[in-house]
Amino acid sequence: QVQLVESGGGLVQTGGSLRLSCAASGRTFATNVMGWFRQAPGKEREFVAAITLTSGLAASADAVKGRFTISRDMAKNTVYLQMNSLKPEDPGVYCCAAGAGSLPTMRPRGYDYWGQGTQVTVSS
Repeated sequence: QVQLVESGGGLVQTGGSLRLSCAASGRTFATNVMGWFRQAPGKEREFVAAITLTSGLAASADAVKGRFTISRDMAKNTVYLQMNSLKPEDPGVYCCAAGAGSLPTMRPRGYDYWGQGTQVTVSS
């Protein structure tokens, strides 16, 4: 099993920044890709960004390109999501996920483990 714990969510004004962290523990050697998804009330879960742990190959959704950056710290088994220029459409529960794939995938089926999520709220 792999445990994922997110942190860093909170309330920020439009245009502000937040950095989310996802710390992995347990059988982390079984995972190679980690991603972030978000879900707003009444909406479906959507892909935000993903990164492979070995090569650092990253992918992100068009809605966040140029504003959000995903990165990883292998020594800490942690993945980060730096979110800049936050918009009113960015709020939601941001969940971290981990899987064994070789490429950063936007499909939830590509992930075997999920965290509980951290709330991001953007005020206008």
